[in-house]
Amino acid sequence: MCISSQFPSKFLNLNPRNNFPTKLSHPFLAFHKSHSLSLSSPFSLQKNNVTETHFTSKASSSSSSVGTADYTEEPATKVKFYTSLSLPGCSSSLSLLGTGYREKVFAIIGVKVYAAGLYVNQSILSTLDAWKGWSAVQIQDDLSMFKSIFEVPLEKSLQIVLVRDVDGKTFWDALDEAISPRIKAPTPVDESALSIFRSIFQGRPLNKGTFIFLTWSDPSRMLVTVSSDGLPTSIDATIESENVATALFDVFLGDASVSPSLKTSVASSLAAILK
Repeated sequence: MCISSQFPSKFLNLNPRNNFPTKLSHPFLAFHKSHSLSLSSPFSLQKNNVTETHFTSKASSSSSSVGTADYTEEPATKVKFYTSLSLPGCSSSLSLLGTGYREKVFAIIGVKVYAAGLYVNQSILSTLDAWKGWSAVQIQDDLSMFKSIFEVPLEKSLQIVLVRDVDGKTFWDALDEAISPRIKAPTPVDESALSIFRSIFQGRPLNKGTFIFLTWSDPSRMLVTVSSDGLPTSIDATIESENVATALFDVFLGDASVSPSLKTSVASSLAAILK
């Protein structure tokens, strides 16, 4: 994935939003915790018609409160990801499985563009018994493991958090450059899906801190949500194309991932969970 090398000076500010109060010592093993971000939480505040949930570092005495908001920090970008959250279009909360970042190199200087976190429906883990006892290296090198996760008809979502301002066209062009080689002979359905996908980003400024969620509800259906004001409350577009949905998942977790750090993190997490 290529991002234009012409970054204005304002891109040098790499401090993403930092409003998460409590950090887990081992966040990737948080699958048995009950903390979940519900967008209908009684603590929600309305801002510009977008609901954002805020938490304090102490659990409330009220039985209806969510309590402590656990998170994990992606070390290279310092972006914080909730360990569990609820998203529009998902039947249950999703749990964080790993984090990483996307970096481009210009004139030998690495420029980080965004952080990424993979969330999955916890029931997916019960389908992975074939990989019990495998090491993180073995899992990372086995494409069948990631293919199996993708093909399970349960939700999984990739959260992208921009760590610099990028215009929508630049972001889409970079994404399209990574998707296109993975769809050898696009069908009319694929072309239509790509057109819908493209329209989400064209002419849209993507400022530092913007959230982009790519959520696969099944192998042929992907939900796209973009929010510049916290967690999303609605779906921007539904992509109905198995080729496009598969290609997007492969961009991040297939062979030649655009974010090796994400794939390594997910593999390490799975090895710890399945040991």
